[in-house]
Amino acid sequence: KCILVTGGTTGIGRATVALLAREGARVLTFGRHQPELDEALAEARGSRGSAEGGTADTATQDGVRTVFAALDERLGGIDMLVTCAALGAEPMHEMEEDEWRYVIETNLAGARAGARQAMLRMRESGGGHLLFVGSISAEIKAEGESVYSATKAGLQAFAETLRKEVADKNIKVTVIQPGSVATSMQSSNEGEQREAIASHRMLYAEEIAEAIHFALTRSERADVVNLRIEPRIQKTS
Repeated sequence: KCILVTGGTTGIGRATVALLAREGARVLTFGRHQPELDEALAEARGSRGSAEGGTADTATQDGVRTVFAALDERLGGIDMLVTCAALGAEPMHEMEEDEWRYVIETNLAGARAGARQAMLRMRESGGGHLLFVGSISAEIKAEGESVYSATKAGLQAFAETLRKEVADKNIKVTVIQPGSVATSMQSSNEGEQREAIASHRMLYAEEIAEAIHFALTRSERADVVNLRIEPRIQKTS
């Protein structure tokens, strides 16, 4: 399969790129920073499949155009899109307007723009799979996450509605809803994250990648619409 993973240079995205490449996929990924991209590609090197990528900001129209121009040139098509590109946020009153607008552009507008470009190609090729990495924040609405929760709730509503619009075009749509995951998006440091994992209050990014892989590998007739995965002891406020 030819798979595009946005935000594949850190956290859940990086773990997903490595796993899909190991399973034999041809993976193309993008992130904003070259050093993290180099690390992600090195992690996937030597797999049954392949992983390559570039730098682009999918919060912008130019960035999305760059991604899909590279997709057409390097892969020649797309079977699956996995959108992992996302930013955390402070409470709205603690952010400048350009900061919270950028989070919305990244988490919501960028994901929708990427989905549109992928759909156009999937319709021509006979179908495909769109998978969005959402968050349980869309449901728990924890204090301090007003901006972030709004973007993930919007993504959830978009995906569930989109699914009804493209099902007859042989395009599946999935949302993965992770709980607390040990990534750079967390405010806790590495030591605190290790303690949280040990006490079952946080998950490894690789565990979310496994859920993504599960959703992508079901039969053509089976669509994993929503898959919520969280640590056994999940903080909800």
